[in-house]
Amino acid sequence: MSVVHRLTVGWLVDHLSFINQCGYEICGSFAHPGGVTPNISATSTEDYDSISAFAATPSSSDGPSYGPGSAVETEGKKEKTRYVFREEFFDISKPHIAAAPEEQLCQGCPEVCLTYGFCCCWFLLILQKCKRKCGFNQGELDALEYHSKVRKLIWKGTLDLVQEGLKSGFLHHTTAKLSCRKNNVPQCIVCGLAELCEMAKQFPAVNESDHQSVHVLEGETSSAEQDLLSCVVENSSNCAKIIVLMGQKYLVPPRSSFLLSDISCLQPLLNYKKKYDVIVIDPPWENKSVKRSNRYSYLSSWQIKQIPVPALAAPNCLVVTWVTNRQKHLRFVKDELYPHWSVKTLAEWHWVKITTAGEFVLPLDSLHKKPYEVLILGRVQGDVKEALRKSEGVHPIPEHQLIVSIPCSLHSHKPPLAAVLAEFIKPDVECLELFARNLQPGWTSWGNEVLKFQHIDYFTLLENE
Repeated sequence: MSVVHRLTVGWLVDHLSFINQCGYEICGSFAHPGGVTPNISATSTEDYDSISAFAATPSSSDGPSYGPGSAVETEGKKEKTRYVFREEFFDISKPHIAAAPEEQLCQGCPEVCLTYGFCCCWFLLILQKCKRKCGFNQGELDALEYHSKVRKLIWKGTLDLVQEGLKSGFLHHTTAKLSCRKNNVPQCIVCGLAELCEMAKQFPAVNESDHQSVHVLEGETSSAEQDLLSCVVENSSNCAKIIVLMGQKYLVPPRSSFLLSDISCLQPLLNYKKKYDVIVIDPPWENKSVKRSNRYSYLSSWQIKQIPVPALAAPNCLVVTWVTNRQKHLRFVKDELYPHWSVKTLAEWHWVKITTAGEFVLPLDSLHKKPYEVLILGRVQGDVKEALRKSEGVHPIPEHQLIVSIPCSLHSHKPPLAAVLAEFIKPDVECLELFARNLQPGWTSWGNEVLKFQHIDYFTLLENE
């Protein structure tokens, strides 16, 4: 399980373990000596513009899949290999910015730290502001007010979960050096998925009368890019598959489906004819730094409201939206977006980012960035009887919870929510992630970079035993 500890305040989550438990075991059709997988990279112009799928073996059920265990059978039989996510992407052993001793999470008596930190919070912030020689704008004042309300909850809850993690050995004060292969890992893999989605706008429009809404990944099949981009791609087997798109390899976990498309091409998802009991949304929020960098696309509030969540949601659907720490966005979700979708706000949760030693990755009272992000949870309002039926046997959504984890060093790789939401939903429900950048077993995922973190270079092939 990706949940390492569960307390009343929330969860300590192992993101890396979750990825590797997804079951990335691949099986080729022919044996290859030494456990080397076949080279399926495109070599011709035709191959470069195609997608290939390769069958895989069922994932192991005997515990976490990040341990050794790749195996190659005798020649002529199927070859079994196992991929794991590179652990160096989660080697966050030191804070990005060091906090002052009095602000550090595990320094001294917790009660004294809490009292001292809470009382001096505003003083520290004012000192930071004085260095900038300018006054607070309204957005900063709103952020300070919000931070003063949630600070004690985040500090104390994180401290409790960190202490449990230290006791169990999941967190540790010293970090062993990783293999030298870390230096060979590319930090930025250019896969061109967003550009491909832009090209796809030139394809013939997909309408509601189209019958082929699903492209099922079969063993050693090949399809044109238009087939991939015009319908939901589904891996319904209990095994992983490798696909090749524009000459790049991507790993697709078992029992997962995805739509790679621009926001203007969502019709294939509607054609999929599924209604979802859980919808997780991570919108590309508009902000000044994104505009300045011009590295990422963003959507306006008006564009986000046009996402057809009501058409995708089942009755009593649980909607979870990731929100930046800008109060403007937080108010928009609660006061405009959720009412527009007929969603009732239920709770605010926080994702808190820590190091392998249990420290905040950023000072809790930093003016620039916080070591936490916000999730807004709500439910679609509708038929009362249906809502009561679906809520039987599940816990109500608590108001404040923390998800504490070591973050991935890759930008915008959010922690998994499947395990933490499990106690609030029934088993085997339909789940959807919008603006996803990776895939999960049992989930449908959509986005213009939905395969980004499935790129094979983010994984490593385990050595044979």
